[in-house]
Amino acid sequence: MEPLVSICCITYNHKEYIRDALDGFLSQRTDFPYEILINDDASTDGTADIIREYEQKYPEKIRALLQTENQYSKGITNPSGAFNFPRVRGRYVAMCEGDDYWTDPEKLQKQVDYMEAHPDCSLCFHSARIITVDGSLSDKRMRPYPESRIVSPSEIVDKPQGYAMASMMFRSEIIRKLPKYYVNCPVGDTPLQLMAAATGYGYYMDQDMSIYRLGAAVSWTSQGKLGDYEAKQERYCRQMEETFMEFDRVTGGRFHKEAERAARRIWYLTKVNTKKYDVVMDKQYRDFFKELTPRTRFYIRFEVCFPRVYEILAKIARARQS
Repeated sequence: MEPLVSICCITYNHKEYIRDALDGFLSQRTDFPYEILINDDASTDGTADIIREYEQKYPEKIRALLQTENQYSKGITNPSGAFNFPRVRGRYVAMCEGDDYWTDPEKLQKQVDYMEAHPDCSLCFHSARIITVDGSLSDKRMRPYPESRIVSPSEIVDKPQGYAMASMMFRSEIIRKLPKYYVNCPVGDTPLQLMAAATGYGYYMDQDMSIYRLGAAVSWTSQGKLGDYEAKQERYCRQMEETFMEFDRVTGGRFHKEAERAARRIWYLTKVNTKKYDVVMDKQYRDFFKELTPRTRFYIRFEVCFPRVYEILAKIARARQS
């Protein structure tokens, strides 16, 4: 029997986390069949051994592709598109990377029920809790909206907060032919959201049904902070601008203002990340500044007004963490 949902999972050195992800997939209670597609990018820590163990135990559900050579180092930056999407058999695709996991066994059923009843909905997503790598629960959440609601295509393109990758479900038809802006984008979630916006609307469920793990050593965010951070931020900003420009082109300018503003927001956030506070505090970017969390705004103002005190406190905090 063909699966209705294809779960797509990518892993690399996720030995400490992958069991949580796999158990979250396998615990789903559904009235339809689903498959679990995994691509491991030649992990060196034993992740592949754990995946083999689960695949042998659940061969009817798990289809693993275990790379023998690291594909990211060869320039394949979107492994989902290269290795998982071509194998998708389901009508819907649910995403979850190997260091995140699902917490609600009804997650897939809830999302499928909505999308089956609303054929114009191209993306269904939900809120997520955040935990740190030591397993402690953060008070932060990925909660882009305060209540469950329909999200217009324009809002999907131009939004102040991101959507958790592990919360996303979309129709598989959008990934049958991947656009240039997906292939060239430095991150995998943004172009998927853009592709969904181009074909329908979104629906947000205000329920925490997954966990986003903050600070994993091999995560894209953590890796981006190594080496010349400022140069990496500039490159990321440029690549994301190209992503939005190409999206604007292929959609015939339907979301021109939204795409421009989204690219500008990313530029602004790179200035926040690299502490270019003369730009960050400029009044012409007040709308973007207001989108930052109250905590972030407080620390920026504190560092700007009391730089010497801030540096002393920062040194103490770094000493305690080391």
